[in-house]
Amino acid sequence: MKINEYQKLAMKNLNPALKEEEVLLNGVMGLCGESGEVIDILKKHLSQGHELNREKMAEELGDVAWYLAETAYALGYDLEDILQMNIDKLHKRYPNGFSTEDSLNRKDEESIL
Repeated sequence: MKINEYQKLAMKNLNPALKEEEVLLNGVMGLCGESGEVIDILKKHLSQGHELNREKMAEELGDVAWYLAETAYALGYDLEDILQMNIDKLHKRYPNGFSTEDSLNRKDEESIL
């Protein structure tokens, strides 16, 4: 399946009662919530002795993908554009692949001090 096809199919499950700004809010809140569920699985594995439940984590990543698709849709982007923008940013940041030196000397971030 192509990523934009996924987004189109996923958006068939978008709540039609939501206003435009509510779609964006729901998408961002959903990203936060589902990401929290992913980290909770890892926390239980690393800190509480649970087996790493890869299948459950994969299911939650699917939910993250849904909310990513919704958020992109609310912003007027398709997922392929979002992913290409990210690759372009990473290539600019790390033209030869990740390096600690490039990470430490990034010029595209504002100083927090």
